[in-house]
Amino acid sequence: MAEYVHGSHAMYDIKYHVIWITKYRYKILKENLAKRTRILLTQIYSDRGITIIQGSIGKDHVHMSLSCPTNLAPSKVVQYPKGSSSQILQQELDELKKEHWGGPTFAGKRTFLCNCWKRYKTNHTELNRTAVFR
Repeated sequence: MAEYVHGSHAMYDIKYHVIWITKYRYKILKENLAKRTRILLTQIYSDRGITIIQGSIGKDHVHMSLSCPTNLAPSKVVQYPKGSSSQILQQELDELKKEHWGGPTFAGKRTFLCNCWKRYKTNHTELNRTAVFR
């Protein structure tokens, strides 16, 4: 019971496994861009009261396991940080603007409830971690 979050009228444990891919699967999340993406996502999620349990940034995708409050819809958990981080990264880095023609940096999204993050992480041998959240 220690892992549950206690509210005034509820007790919950909502977790999502989120995967973002870069536009056209370009391998652009390297070194400084991966570090900056990690910092931005950590800031954006903490402002919304969302905890990043675990996550990693590959060269063309981002994996995160999130713990969320009950007042946020799953679509909003992904939509706001994805758009905000893409916009900020394009303002800061001119090479992204040229490569993506001013469009979004992150393309598709896949969000689903996942209780098997540890199993996925241990079985996914091709995970190319350049920046690990925790």
